[in-house]
Amino acid sequence: MLRKISIATAVILSVTAINAQKIKNSRLERPKLVVGLVVDQMRWDYLYRYYNKYGNDGFKRLLNTGYSLNNVHIPYVPTVTALGHACIYTGSVPAIHGIAGNDWTDKETGKNVYCTTDDSVKPVGTTNAKVGSHSPKNLWSTTISDELRMATNFQGKVIGVSLKDRASILPAGHTPNGAFWFDDSTGDFITSSWYMNDLPQWIKAFNAQKMPEKLVANGWNTLLPIDQYTESSPDNSAWEGLLGSAKTPVFPYSNLAADYKNKKDNIRYTPFGNTLTLKLAEAAIEGEKLGSDDVVDMLAVNLASTDYAGHKFGPNSIEVEDVYLRLDQDLAQFFNYLDSKVGKGQYTVFLSADHGGAHSVGFLQEHKINTGFFGDGMEKNMNDKLKEKFGVDKLINAIDNYQIYFDRKLLKEHKLDLDAVRDFTVEEIENDPNDLYAVSVTKVQQSTIPEPIKQRIINGINRQRSGDIQLISHDSMLPPYSKTGTTHSVWNSYDSHIPLIFMGWGIQHGESNNAYFMTDIAPTVSSLLKIQFPSGNIGNPITEVIGK
Repeated sequence: MLRKISIATAVILSVTAINAQKIKNSRLERPKLVVGLVVDQMRWDYLYRYYNKYGNDGFKRLLNTGYSLNNVHIPYVPTVTALGHACIYTGSVPAIHGIAGNDWTDKETGKNVYCTTDDSVKPVGTTNAKVGSHSPKNLWSTTISDELRMATNFQGKVIGVSLKDRASILPAGHTPNGAFWFDDSTGDFITSSWYMNDLPQWIKAFNAQKMPEKLVANGWNTLLPIDQYTESSPDNSAWEGLLGSAKTPVFPYSNLAADYKNKKDNIRYTPFGNTLTLKLAEAAIEGEKLGSDDVVDMLAVNLASTDYAGHKFGPNSIEVEDVYLRLDQDLAQFFNYLDSKVGKGQYTVFLSADHGGAHSVGFLQEHKINTGFFGDGMEKNMNDKLKEKFGVDKLINAIDNYQIYFDRKLLKEHKLDLDAVRDFTVEEIENDPNDLYAVSVTKVQQSTIPEPIKQRIINGINRQRSGDIQLISHDSMLPPYSKTGTTHSVWNSYDSHIPLIFMGWGIQHGESNNAYFMTDIAPTVSSLLKIQFPSGNIGNPITEVIGK
């Protein structure tokens, strides 16, 4: 009798084990957490320019254990922050997703529109409405973060963090559990009523630490002895900008603590802004319990201090090099944190950039490379010519994003034909040898502009929000406001060639020089997670990365 019972028990246990294995084998395999790291204004060559000074656990860990795509470009102009973040997470372009610039000019009212400003929402965590009244309402397409939320019936959590409002809001999408950005008026991280009516306790606790004050307390000096920064130009180069109260752009920046107290945005231009952001990312993982169960979560992180330092000092400065060497250390610490908290091999990371950055005009001049300033006085000069031709003053309302906007009210009031005004303006601009191309946005396809510039213009023009004429400058020509430091916006490789590395769950080690676009990131992540592509996606999965 006992033997019969034992056999029956064994059979039951065996069947149970088989069924359990079937359930396990049929379970949808996904990482516990996806972390998107977008390094602001990171040129692709920074991966190798400073390679010998990186440690083993930051950028080198990505390169030596992940899959690196070496030939990834931005497929549109202008190449600016809001568009980069929108593109990475939607797989789409401004013509479709609606974000036409960091800001743009409303064609009907003539007023400036900032990409995430939303007067219908209230600031949360601050009384400053300008800083806090933001949302993703101007983003027309869904993001991979939106698609993840819907695919998991909103059980998977999504958080966006950045010093910049637009760089936390746009990646996090329309339906996240939170998006948080830095308030220069208080030194705290805040949000808006689009997401919640009160800051979560973990954000309040993080703000209460006053970490920015601690990070800048000892000023900013080089991580290594300054004579080891052989990848950069000498300190105190003429084309560098000034930080805070500094009289010259030289290390050490001993007054940083006082400068921060006087104006809190000074931390943005230092490596400590990135440190602060990654510490907030860790607090988000703790506070929201990201990656703690079998439902995949997403954390979108923008590291913005690289952009602020680039704008301030230029790509060839010791300051920018030091920002990257310190970011390398911060990334190593962050990856080690993810290993211990989420589990090594249990999360997937992708690292990319929203755009690159040009060499400073002064640096190029020193080395006898063609450069200069583009568009200085263009608006006034062209308005004078238009007045002479059509008898109406100030027909050009604005020049934004290398695009000319005409004043619709004036055109209507004086019964002027937009095409006639536009064609005259294009002809006058192209008569100037300092300008490479000017083209009506309605005639790009028929123009003699070569590829890939033509397609990038088409992708970047949003019919409702972009200007009437697209301008293309000669190589290495910067706008006149960039007398020191640098900027970005154009199609050229220094602005459009970006890094892209995947690492962790589902990713093999390798690299590729095949051509891909920024729009391919979202469908690759979507395919890895087995979720729907974002609604406006035009990219394709990078099968080399995901192996399928």
